[in-house]
Amino acid sequence: LPGNPPVQTKKALKQRFLKLLPCCRPKSIPSLSESKTVLASAVFSSPGFLADSVEDEFELSTVCHRPEGLEQLQEQTKFTRKELQVLYRGFKNECPSGIVNEENFKQIYSQFFPQGDSSTYATFLFNAFDTDHDGSVSFEDFVSGLSTILRGTIDDRLNWAFNLYDLNKDGCITKEEMLDIMKSIYDMMGKYTYPAMREEAPREHVENFFQKMDRNKDGVVTIEEFLESCQKDENIMRSMQLFDSVI
Repeated sequence: LPGNPPVQTKKALKQRFLKLLPCCRPKSIPSLSESKTVLASAVFSSPGFLADSVEDEFELSTVCHRPEGLEQLQEQTKFTRKELQVLYRGFKNECPSGIVNEENFKQIYSQFFPQGDSSTYATFLFNAFDTDHDGSVSFEDFVSGLSTILRGTIDDRLNWAFNLYDLNKDGCITKEEMLDIMKSIYDMMGKYTYPAMREEAPREHVENFFQKMDRNKDGVVTIEEFLESCQKDENIMRSMQLFDSVI
């Protein structure tokens, strides 16, 4: 959304999205051709959910955080029983304690961006998933956010994006917050991209963002301005719809 980048192909957007999901820690850094299947291969690799077997019952007894029941999670998300089963198995394989803290989250995330520093952006993303602000992301937190991103309405997804950009959670986005976001994205992509990223590019993106979003020119973007501007932008709307069949 920031700077209204040009529309990309469905394949390219899926590749980028799957690389950003902190669901798994790859055994090695995935190649570009493999990155689009990172989520599918690492998370959707084995069946089982909660106490589907005696082994699962034992495994659950060793975790620090026991997730809610399957039926309750089905009601709270837009995932099917089978999807929740495989998502839980993948999450538990990478987070045996049942929760992931910010430091582990950043370590997992950095696997996908070895050419840059993804730590700052990973912190912003972690805070967006950590909705109860307790310093950890549980399985419930994870699937709730994932359900919104992948299966939510357009408004749901835009609200989630706004919350990501609203760093201090005061209900509006300032230029300083958006600049921090943009700088973290540029840091994550690395300094040796081609074509090379210009030093002033993050600030230019922020100015473009506010020129489009800040309708009353008061220096901040409210959720109302954000939703209205995004819903009128055909490029953003098409990008939102491309996530419908990621999983």
